[in-house]
Parts: sequence; structure tokens; C-alpha cells
Amino acid sequence: MLKSGKIHQGDCLKLMKKIDDGSIDLVFADPPFNIGYEYDEYDDRQDDEKYLAWCTEWMQQVHRILKPNGTFWLAIGDEYAAELKVAAQRKLGFHTRSWVIWYYTFGVNCKNKFSRSHAHLFHFVKDEKDFTFNADDPAIRVPSARALVYGDKRANPKGRLPDDTWILRPQDFQSDAYGFTPEQDTWFFSRVAGTFKERQGFHGCQMPEQLLGRIIRVSTDEGDLVFDPFTGSGTTLAVAKKLGREFLGSELSKEYVDYAAERLDDIHVGAQLDGPADPIASAPSTSNGRRLQAKQETNGQLF
Repeated sequence: MLKSGKIHQGDCLKLMKKIDDGSIDLVFADPPFNIGYEYDEYDDRQDDEKYLAWCTEWMQQVHRILKPNGTFWLAIGDEYAAELKVAAQRKLGFHTRSWVIWYYTFGVNCKNKFSRSHAHLFHFVKDEKDFTFNADDPAIRVPSARALVYGDKRANPKGRLPDDTWILRPQDFQSDAYGFTPEQDTWFFSRVAGTFKERQGFHGCQMPEQLLGRIIRVSTDEGDLVFDPFTGSGTTLAVAKKLGREFLGSELSKEYVDYAAERLDDIHVGAQLDGPADPIASAPSTSNGRRLQAKQETNGQLF
């Protein structure tokens, strides 16, 4: 069994084979999307068949190492989302609980097509009836429309579960009526842009801590073991540590391992997650840029 509490450097397939059967509570995987991104060790330009075969192979290992009641979250882009969902369900035996859309700002601007501002988050479980889902965790729940929009006193003061398309900062959606709101079906966490305080400069594909926080809180309990086969900047493990979970990672790049391990050393259990937890919090200010000032008042806050 690979030692927990650290990142192991090497090929994820080889390293996962050293993990005991049924020993992991949660796997979160944000693999290369096979879209030509420049990694320092990995070639992100594989033939379709080769890439899909590789994904099926490492997902098979994920299924093996998960506990009988374990959970697997997969982040993936449009290009292979459908194929990987089918492979996970039909070939490997996972059950799909949710197909979440992560909507973000600060995406790449396109000239000849609509600019992409989303990724897919598949929520798989090994047993469709026995799995962890902490629906009553107050850090997961959001205000209901009955409370937020109508001010109805009958609204549940504990809020409600988010829908399966997540939006956390409605003011970034360009609409006088807010567009998507927290109680609707889009998860909105801004992509971690280069000027954001939480940005780790050594890795270009960094997930927001608040997004990982929602996933880890809802799918694990304190003390559970979280594994990330593509550790990258270390965000999954950083959030797991902050939330009091055990953690384990693998990463191909030695450089990324060194930087991410240093990041983990500076984190203590119980530390707050980076990024705005309030769905109506504004984007981090920048020192070298200019942000348009929009005057809107929500719950007494001006932003």
C-alpha cells in the first residue's frame, strides 16, 4: 500500500497497482484532456483510441481501489465526456449519481466559435445504494429560492442541496436578473486565473479550492482517505488536508511533486479554503488589472 499523506512521483497506472483493493474512500481525477496542453512530462496529443484505452485502464484501477461504498469524481472536457461516462458505466460498473456542469469565468477567448466556459464533473459511485453523501452539511447547502427570492418564512433555514449545474458567483453572469443563481442548476466557481491570490504559479490547470471543498465535504467524512491520481498543483490534497481527511496522490512530473509537496507542508488542518465561499462574493481584485465596477446591492452588500 502506498503511504498516505504524501505525493508519489511516477506513472499513475503503475502506482495505483500498489494501492490495496477497497482502501480508498474518494478518488477525484482531473486527467489530461487530450487537447494539446503543454505539460512538462506528458504528451497531451494522443490518438483517440489510445487516449480512451488509457483512461479506461486507469479508471479500472480506480474502481478496484475504491471501498465498496466509495465515490469517484471525474473532471473532463467536452471532447471525451460522453465516451468516458459510457466506459465508466458500461465497462467498469460505476453508477452515475450526478452529471454536474462546472461553469466558470476567465476561460480562453475564441474567435471562430463560442468561448468555452464549462467542464463536466461526473459523480460516480461503486454501489448505487451504499455511498457517502453528506446532504445535511451546512457548508454544502445553499439558500432556497423560497428564502432568497421570496423571503418566505416557511423556507427551511438550513437551505437546500445545490442542483447539478453549479454556479457560485451569479454576478459574473451578465444579466440584470443575475442569470444563474446559487439555487439553480449550475455550479459556478471562477476558474483560477493568473491574477488570483490562490493561484499556484507552477501549474496552469488549477481547480478552485471551493469546488473541491464541496466535493470532498459531500462525499467523505473526517478521517476518510482521498486519492488524486493526477495531483498537479496539489489542490485536491490541500483541500483534503484542510478538511481533516487523509490524502494520497500520484503525479508524473517530479517538478510538480516538489512544488505541490511544499504547498502541502505549509497547510494545517482546519485552515480556511482559498477563494470566496459566499456565492455572491466578488472576484478577487487584481493589482495590475482593472475591474468594471457594477453597483448592485444584495443582502446589504455592495459590489
